[in-house]
Amino acid sequence: MAGQNLANLALDGGDPRMEKNPGLFALDHGHEGAGHEPGDRKGVFNIESAQVHNDPSIMFEEYLHYASLTRAEERVYEGNMINRKAPWSLGGIIKNRFSKGHVHEVNAVMQDGTITTTHNNFSTVTDLEWRQASRAVRTASWGSIFFLITTDILGPGGAPWAFSNTGYGPGCALYTVFGLMASISGWYVWGVYMHMDSDRYPLRDFGQAFFRVFDNKVRNVINVLQSLQMFMLVAVLILSLGGSVSQVSIGQDGINGNGLCFIVCLLIIAILGMVLGQIRTLQRFGWLANLSVWTTVITSFMAIGVSATSSPNYAVMLGSFGGAGTAYGDTNFPTGYVNSSIPIRTFAGTPPDGFASGGTGFLGSFQGINTIIYAYGGAMLFFNLLAEMRNPWDFWKGMLCADIFIYIVYMFFGLFQYSYQGQYTYSAAIQSINPYNYQTAGNILSIVGGLIAAALYGNIGIKVIYNNVFMELLHFPALTTKRGKAIWVLMVPIYWALAFVVAGAVPNLGDFSSLVGAFCIGNFTYTFPALLKLGFEIKKGAMLPGESFDEATKKYVRHDGGLKRWIRGYRKLLLLNLFNTFYLLGALVVCGLGCYSAIMALISAFGNGGTVATSFSCTSPYA
Repeated sequence: MAGQNLANLALDGGDPRMEKNPGLFALDHGHEGAGHEPGDRKGVFNIESAQVHNDPSIMFEEYLHYASLTRAEERVYEGNMINRKAPWSLGGIIKNRFSKGHVHEVNAVMQDGTITTTHNNFSTVTDLEWRQASRAVRTASWGSIFFLITTDILGPGGAPWAFSNTGYGPGCALYTVFGLMASISGWYVWGVYMHMDSDRYPLRDFGQAFFRVFDNKVRNVINVLQSLQMFMLVAVLILSLGGSVSQVSIGQDGINGNGLCFIVCLLIIAILGMVLGQIRTLQRFGWLANLSVWTTVITSFMAIGVSATSSPNYAVMLGSFGGAGTAYGDTNFPTGYVNSSIPIRTFAGTPPDGFASGGTGFLGSFQGINTIIYAYGGAMLFFNLLAEMRNPWDFWKGMLCADIFIYIVYMFFGLFQYSYQGQYTYSAAIQSINPYNYQTAGNILSIVGGLIAAALYGNIGIKVIYNNVFMELLHFPALTTKRGKAIWVLMVPIYWALAFVVAGAVPNLGDFSSLVGAFCIGNFTYTFPALLKLGFEIKKGAMLPGESFDEATKKYVRHDGGLKRWIRGYRKLLLLNLFNTFYLLGALVVCGLGCYSAIMALISAFGNGGTVATSFSCTSPYA
């Protein structure tokens, strides 16, 4: 899984939420503020004016009303677009690939993200202009969504390690079940979006969706967890890329001993991230994002190709998962040295104690489950992707194709490498191979692609925090102002320094990734979509036939309220709501057990006989 907008940037040369559409990413800067703040330009209706303030006075049913109007208009609009399309040609495909993708109705003048109108006051903006402002930033087709979802979620590097902790049968079953449930979560997100998004009230992210279905407190929790996930992903990448630097510095056959001090390796990555993180606007980052995607693909093929023709990296397994005193170390390295390794073994069922590097019994199996959860993470992005679709009716096509492709790739890469490396499969596939030349080439590719990804994750993570905390609560200036840019310069090194501290404090990649997968990614992939769908169906089901939207007051009139209303809503689609209740509780249990297993594994790893790496230590687990 990748981070919040890596695939977004790979689409057309830049993050469409950033400077070229300045208001699209800014949170809570609604049309109420247009033309009223100092410095606002009069006589224009900019893209930011079309963004919706999180107004608690707007009722749930009002969002449904305007969404139904927008969906109907989209059907007609897309039909007209198909009729106006030029005939298929190779030149047209090439031209579209390098175009900005902005295809929308032009009934008003649009330039630099601004639609010029005859209005100086937001209250007189016409419905046509609302639609133009909203649709001007919707450009992606379902084919693009397939690419975006695939490149954002796909990360087969951990699949072999998942199989090494679960075995063939349970691993295949778990990848199938969790993949299916991730698809259901994506379907839920799409359904809620189609009923809640409109040209007048655009829906952009998870936080806004929870605000509309629940309230602002729940939205704040979602935003905090999203910010935490971005931060933890940066910490995981610092640890992973630092490991690559360490492996390169150790040299062939360990000629340089421990190599460069391990904490220095992490510090190098953090400093590079601080430098790259100063890139505030990402509109020209697209090709670098594409490069990051391709480095992932190349290193994955390299890992399985080399694993089939050479021995595993015994040294990294001994250094990371224990010597004397641990079940894994005592079983696979009886004398505590690399040259005492036993033959490679694979298992149809759950590996016996000592053959799963993630731990023994339940602990080891759940480390594999956490890795699978990590692999399917990406539902958090679906609202952002839907917000950029020209015709969101087609989202299911891209999502379904992406889910099937991702599932096949995970099964192929995971089963292939596990079959050749067995219990010696490491949590990062490229670091699990032994020949130094291939290992070094893969590590360099990983460093290049990972730094790009880390810079993007950090960029989005900082902006989520800045918009939700500093701008909304503390009234800091926008990042486009001089003061905002100065604050950005200071925030980036602080953000990366904190991520470095976390990575240095927990230098065990497999177990740390499992914790991030269980606590952060698992909730956004399974728990939150189930909760959102449950709340949505209850509120929608509670609507009475006699209730209606008053066109005069622009308000929805309810006939009752309170607990009675919500019980009626729950009973409306009883079987679906019961399933989602079970799904929600099951996801919470998996999250809790996953966090427990990851924490226990970390405690075990840093106990007696565990990993040779300790917090802020020079000793490398790869030596």
